[in-house]
Amino acid sequence: MTDISITIVAYNDEEDVRNAVCSIMEHTVATIQKKIYIVDNSTEENELESFTNQWEEVCYRRPEQNLGFGAGHNFVLSELDSEYHAIVNPDIILKEDSLGILMEFMKQKGIGMAVPRMVDEKGNFQAVYRRELTVFDMGVRMFLSSHFKKRQAYHTMQDMDYSKPFQVPFAQGSFLMIRTELFRKIGGFDTRYFMYMEDADLCKQVNQCSSLYYCPDTTVIHKWERGSKKDKRLRRIHMTSMFRYFCKWGWKLW
Repeated sequence: MTDISITIVAYNDEEDVRNAVCSIMEHTVATIQKKIYIVDNSTEENELESFTNQWEEVCYRRPEQNLGFGAGHNFVLSELDSEYHAIVNPDIILKEDSLGILMEFMKQKGIGMAVPRMVDEKGNFQAVYRRELTVFDMGVRMFLSSHFKKRQAYHTMQDMDYSKPFQVPFAQGSFLMIRTELFRKIGGFDTRYFMYMEDADLCKQVNQCSSLYYCPDTTVIHKWERGSKKDKRLRRIHMTSMFRYFCKWGWKLW
């Protein structure tokens, strides 16, 4: 059994994937036994397979189709033989041994899942931690982001003390660490979501049977492209996923 497994789902972002893998290999201490899975959903040709051959700990997997985010991570679920599992976006960069720090944090707290402190490339804190999702808050986020600033600050938990750990109802899925046994018990991501909201769904499930905590002890860099705000096709996918989420968990309006 390895200490930790990591999945990165690639989609026409070879350079980001390379940078993420290199940062993990560089900053994770050698005593941690790890395995990194690259699940390549790309529609364009790339050289990721040959890139992964540099390390025994890195495995390349190529589904026959673009599975989407959640199903892409689930693609290797049956292969996982680890105590902890990290769900990592290609646009994540480590600057320290974040995996080791999060593993130790989870051991000490006895929790099911953890999320680190996330900043952008300039070091600005990212508001990726949220209270329970409501129709109103998602509507503001999608269509009225320049309004209801106090409500948005409340929803994104900006009133919390980020120097201390606290439980989080929903943390954006760019970097999450979960106990592998729990991830397998839940069944991985709900694949009814092609993209978007599958992370909210996973956090909801984890908090029902365990707990998700913010860890202040380590910081990772997240580029965060926010594609659905720029691309109408992605926005439609996001809206569909929101509808499925509220159908599943109830239409909490406020």
